[in-house]
Amino acid sequence: MPYEHTSTRRIEFSETDMAGLVHFSNFFKYMETAERDFFEAAGVDLIHTEPGELVGWPRARAECKFSAPLRFGDTIDIHLAVKSVKDRAIDYQFRIFRHNKDGSRTQAGKGHMTTILAKLDKCGELQSAELSDDLRNRISEAPAEVLKPPAK
Repeated sequence: MPYEHTSTRRIEFSETDMAGLVHFSNFFKYMETAERDFFEAAGVDLIHTEPGELVGWPRARAECKFSAPLRFGDTIDIHLAVKSVKDRAIDYQFRIFRHNKDGSRTQAGKGHMTTILAKLDKCGELQSAELSDDLRNRISEAPAEVLKPPAK
C-alpha cells in the first residue's frame, strides 16, 4: 500500500512576482498537486460524482513553513507522506525541494494538510464520511523514518 509520493514540476512564470520569486500561496497548490498525483498513483479518485452526490476532500487544515526561495524556471520535487489515516480524514506531510545546478537539492518548504472525506447530499449539505475499506487498502500511514526530516 502506498504511503508516499514525489511529484516533480517546473516553476511557471505565472507563479512568480515581479522579482521572479514564487508567491507563498503557490506552495499550497504544489501540495495539492502532489496529493492529486498520489491519489492517481494509488488508483483512487480524488473527486468523483455518484448519482445525486458529489464526493471530495475539503481541507480542514493547511500550513506551510518556507525556508528557501523558489524562482521562475526552478525544478522542484514535492514529497508527500501520509502522516495518519483516520476514520474520516487523512493527514499529510509535505516537503518541497528545489533542484540545484550542482545536482543537490535544497528544502524550500515543509507543510502539513488535513483533508476530510465529504459528501454533498441531495439537499446540498456537506457531510463527512467514513473512509471505505477499499481506500484504506490502497493508502497506508508512512513509517516513522519516512516522516523524519532529511539529513543535511
